[in-house]
Parts: sequence; structure tokens; C-alpha cells
Amino acid sequence: MKRQDDRPWRTLDPFRGKMFTGEWPTLVELFDITCKRFPHRPCFRQFIPEDWTLDFTQAHDHIIGIANYILAQGTKKGDKIAVSGKNSCEWALAYLGAIYAGCVIVPLDAALKLPEMEHFMEFAGVKGAFLDNDKLQKLSAEGGSRLSFALGLDKVSGDAYLLDHEIAGPLSEDAPKAISGDVAAILFTSGTTGIPKGVQLTHENIVSDTFLAECYMPVDAYDVWYAILPIHHAYTMVAVFMEGIATGAEVVFGKRLAINQLFKELRDGKVTMFLAVPMLFNKLLSGLMEGIKKKSIIAYGLIRFGMGFSGFVKKLTGKNIGRKLFGGLLRNIALESNRICICGGGPLPASTFKMYNQLGIDFVQGYGLTEASPITHLNPVDAYKETSVGKLFPTLEQKIVDPDEDGNGLLYIKGSVVMKGYYNNPEATAEVLAEDGWLNTGDVGHLDDEGYLYLTGRKRNIIVTEGGKNVFPEEVEDHFQLYNEIEQICVCSYVKDKDMKIEGIRAIVYPSEALRNKYAEGKVLQTKVQTVIDQVNKGLPSYEKIEKLVISMQPLPETSTKKVKRFEVAKIFEDQ
Repeated sequence: MKRQDDRPWRTLDPFRGKMFTGEWPTLVELFDITCKRFPHRPCFRQFIPEDWTLDFTQAHDHIIGIANYILAQGTKKGDKIAVSGKNSCEWALAYLGAIYAGCVIVPLDAALKLPEMEHFMEFAGVKGAFLDNDKLQKLSAEGGSRLSFALGLDKVSGDAYLLDHEIAGPLSEDAPKAISGDVAAILFTSGTTGIPKGVQLTHENIVSDTFLAECYMPVDAYDVWYAILPIHHAYTMVAVFMEGIATGAEVVFGKRLAINQLFKELRDGKVTMFLAVPMLFNKLLSGLMEGIKKKSIIAYGLIRFGMGFSGFVKKLTGKNIGRKLFGGLLRNIALESNRICICGGGPLPASTFKMYNQLGIDFVQGYGLTEASPITHLNPVDAYKETSVGKLFPTLEQKIVDPDEDGNGLLYIKGSVVMKGYYNNPEATAEVLAEDGWLNTGDVGHLDDEGYLYLTGRKRNIIVTEGGKNVFPEEVEDHFQLYNEIEQICVCSYVKDKDMKIEGIRAIVYPSEALRNKYAEGKVLQTKVQTVIDQVNKGLPSYEKIEKLVISMQPLPETSTKKVKRFEVAKIFEDQ
């Protein structure tokens, strides 16, 4: 295992005072520094529609060409430029081109419908946009776009393809220069119909978070990062895209979350750093274990015994013998080249965390939120705790406010990663960000004696039972992650007694495809899912037991990082 550095940003020291001033470089200065350090190292790669790799110098040339085009459209410092599309080299080049032009990038979810996307762009005052071809065509069909320009991220965009509009040569002398405290990106977290909440992240926020993460996660220029989750989201944008730029490592862009394509790209790209959400890691592990069990129950027993021994040795000595013992199994899920798997975006069962480490993968999970750039905690790879989301990054501060008898209270964060505020929404900003810099995360948890954070749930999601107990839906949902019968679950309250204002606990479940195909709708399907509910209920305290089951035959609405939209689901099923 590579030694972790207590100050990974020391790589910036030779350039301090020469290529940047102050504590942290801007994103432009950071990319320039990496180009100077690793001019011919692979930078960006994609396999669809064809295998295309750019080294840092080639990427830099394209970025400057795009920046010159943006500047030629009359943009000024701080103007907003939207980028929306599938993960791709073009997405990355457009993003950085806008940054080099002194603009603020507004990454938007490609899954948004055009009216929703236009709502965000209008609110942010977007001047230009880089879009996938389907959105570009719809925008053109409307004919009334107020944008100064709109270019496509696909070659099929024809005359509007962004790389055909580059203006070659050095960066225009008219290009404004940002400083570290300037806003670099506005990331929308909600508000498709009301007042949007656009998180303003500065250059300092993003760059500092990138380097602070390396204190617990040793990485270098020879790593290969895999961007398979939507890159508009802060999680992938910073933890993969920016991490690759900061270290001079290659970033492989995945456009489709299809297992066969994912396996191919992991293998062909020789990916060493794989970042994903709990759902994906659970599915890979579940498929692997089920496959072994079907072939031979004896082999399954032996492998589980070996995994237990491997995990014991790793915990006791720090030696990772799992990779040698289970190399064949890792090849089955295309992780033979993988060095570290990182899980975020939601709660992960401790058993999943443990089993990946037993198989020989340095598997860690972390915690954060978009308003904190987004990562604040991470499990050190050589000192992880399966039930914790990790330790606070160095230089940041945290406090637990109003803890209960178990030590659980609201988590507050302070430091260089905390957002500047919500764009054009001072009321929402004041609700979460104090004048002295403390950010109310809205999450409830506690700390152990070594400073590891254990999350309980979201403050706003708490269900108060008849007995006055606080139930966190996330904790209950956690118990269902490894049940293949359930595709999605949303635990929420229902009105048990309207006059007495008593809440009960219900589960809204979208069953697995196998169950839906076999039993369709009706009592049998309800009974099969109820059996799983009953199994989980047996292990829950009485006040956390699910009292009511609602079956949905349609997928539950979810975010781009596969989190169920809890309040939207509750509203849809409020009468059931």
C-alpha cells in the first residue's frame, strides 16, 4: 500500500509564487500546473462512440480553443455557461474551456426535460450552453432561445459540434483571470418548479477539497479514475474529474450504466480508482456471491471462510492477502486492476464494506454534501471502520449540536470546502450557513473517541412515533439493501390517527423485476414482499418496525445518484 501523505498539497509548493499566489490555485492555475508536471500523461479517455484518448497537452490545446470561442461571443468575467450531457471528453473540455474564459460553469443533469433545464438556465442567467444533441435540437426547434450560443457535445451535432468551433492559438489577451475566492461553479440541488437552490462553489472550495481527500486516500499520476456516475453531480465532478486533474491521472468517462459496458471499460481502461454509489456496489457483490452459491454451496462456504481469514489478517497486520486469494473472483467483476473503491452518495451496509475489503479491494466510504464541495469525511484506507463514514478532513472543523442521550445531534462543518452560499437565494443561505462560517448539514450523527463519524439520518426525515421515539428512515431502509426481491424502497410516515396526530411507519416498495414478472400485480406479490418486510422487522426495535406496506408497480422517482426522492414519493402515495 502506498504511504499516505499528511500534506498531499506539497506538490504545489514548487509553483507557489510562480504560477499562483495565495493558499490554493484556481482551477485554471491547477490545470496549468499539471500540464507542466505531466505534459504527455494520459488525461481524458472515452470508449464510446470510439476509443479516444487525450494527453494533458492535447486537452489543454482544445480547452484554450474552446475558451477563445466563448470569449469571441462577448462573454465577460463571471458570465454563466451551462454544460449538460453524458459523461465524455467533450463535457470535460467544455467545462474547462468555460473556466479558462473566466466564466462560471453551471452543470445540469442530462436527464432533465428541456423546460426544467431552461428553468435553471433562466434563473442562473446563463449566456451560453454546451448540450447533448437531443437537447440542442429541441432548443433549436423552439427558435426563441435567448442564449448567445449553444454548441453540441456529440459529433452527430453536425455544424454545431463544439470541437469544430475552436479558435486556435494562445489564450486571448481579453481572457479575465479569476481569483481563488471567485465562484467557479453553480450546482443545482433541487427546485425544478420553485426557487432553485444553486450551490455556489468557489475555486478554493473545489481545489482544497480535492487535495484534502488525498490525506486519507493515497493517489498519484499512474492511477486511472472511472467516471461512470453523472459528472454534473458534485460527487463525480470533484472526486473523479478534479482528482484526476490535480494528480495528473487519467480519467475514463463512461456514458452508459450498463453492466457489460461497465465491465468492458473497467478492463480496457485498466481502472484503478472506481467510485460509485451503494446500489451499484451491492449489485456487483450480490451477483458475484449468488453466482458462486449456485455453482457449489461447498465452494461458497470455503470462499466465505477464506474471506473471513483475509479480513482478519488485513485488520490485524495491514497486509492485503485477499487480492492473491481471490484474484479470479475479482476478474469476474472486472476489478482485477482496481486498487481502491470509493462509495458515497448514501448509506452502505457494513457487510458490503467488509466483504470488498476481504476480497482484497481497499474499499472505503465517505460522507459529504454538495454545499461542502462535496466531501468532508473519508475512511482512511489503512484505518477504516465499516460502520462509520470516516474521519473529518484535516484543516476542517466539525461540531455536533444539541446531542441526545446517545450523542446524536446535528452535524455542522466549517472550513475551506464550505460553499459561498446559494445563488440569488439569501433566505435559503441564511437557513444553513451562519455568518461565522458554520454550515448546518441537516444530517444527524455522533462521533466516537477517535473522531469517526456515524450517521443516523436526515433531520427533516425524522418520523416521530406514538411513543415519542425518533425514527430515521435511512436506518430502516439500510436493512433492505441486500435483499434481491426489492429494487427500491422508501420508508416514510403515514397518518395513523388524524385526530391524535399519530404517525405510523410505512414502506413504499418497487419490487424486483423478477418478482414483478413472476407474480404481476395482486395479493401474491404483496405477500412475497411482506415476507421480506417481516424478516427485517424481526431484527428491528419495536418502535422502528414497518407497519404498512404499499406496492408500486412503477419505479420510484430518484436523483441522478440513485437516491429515492423521498418527499416526492410520499406525496404520490399520500392517500395509500
